[in-house]
Amino acid sequence: MTLQMKIQTQSDLEQAWRTLMGPLGFGGHSVWLVLLEPDGTTTPMIMEITESEEPLDESMQTSLAELLRLLTTETVPDGRVAFLRTRPGRDGVSAADREWATALYAACRLAGVRHEVVHVANDVMLQPVPLDALGSAA
Repeated sequence: MTLQMKIQTQSDLEQAWRTLMGPLGFGGHSVWLVLLEPDGTTTPMIMEITESEEPLDESMQTSLAELLRLLTTETVPDGRVAFLRTRPGRDGVSAADREWATALYAACRLAGVRHEVVHVANDVMLQPVPLDALGSAA
């Protein structure tokens, strides 16, 4: 499925994730990345990082930062990224979700890449995890 829309607000981004993911319900842990043009238009580039149960360690954050830097200089100059963490479960945003969000924001900061609000989805909810909700750890 391709997602072609313009992301100008957090509401636009949430709707884009809902459209892309379809009905909620996930059998595993993944992190999804969508690359956005400078004007907010989505690109056909949608990446899934599977088996993403354990949060990123520092080395993996550095590797992700390198990828993000490459994507936003070579593939979509001055682009920005959006992330969604998906996982099974029926609870709200978990400590592991917050750890993932913190690591994703840190990778963007390390890469010097602009980003959207990280979102989390499980079998019953999809919601944002804003940077300012994570405290000083992010």
